[in-house]
Amino acid sequence: MPRVGLTIDVIVNEAAQIVDADGQRLTLTEIAKRMGVAQPSLYKHIGGLDELQAKLAVKALRDIGDALRRSATGKARIDALRAMANAYRGYARSHPGCFRYLLHTPEPCTKDYQLAGAAAMSVLYDVLEGYGITGESAVDAARVVHSAFHGFVSIENANRFQLPRSVDFSFERLVNALDQALATW
Repeated sequence: MPRVGLTIDVIVNEAAQIVDADGQRLTLTEIAKRMGVAQPSLYKHIGGLDELQAKLAVKALRDIGDALRRSATGKARIDALRAMANAYRGYARSHPGCFRYLLHTPEPCTKDYQLAGAAAMSVLYDVLEGYGITGESAVDAARVVHSAFHGFVSIENANRFQLPRSVDFSFERLVNALDQALATW
């Protein structure tokens, strides 16, 4: 009989706390230990580490999608783009372990993952529409913006910006450059 209060959501949230604190050192043994249950108890809720990682990827996509939506709502063009950029960066700083799961596509790819990804990207498409970018051009623009945000933030999270110049200033310039590119797309 499953322990009262032990659900898949509780397990995934605990796993998220572990990866945010300890990076990639996620094990079912550690989760069970931190939750005060025997490891076999977890298998009543989760099929194994691969399934848990897939659910972490969905959680990360949902969380960042929610953060992006909250940040961009009611804003347009550069204001929406800047708000999204800051939300993306803020999520990566607050949840560095979960951030790494944003590009962790489960095999096989699940419907939940696809829906969470589509919801997150819909925020970006809404912002692009404010620039008059729709259809196939929006796909290209979304790839550029997503790559710029994710690339910059990933490099920053890895502490690879070592030159003596403000990283915040560079990030602001990135957002401004994207705004200029999108304005003439």
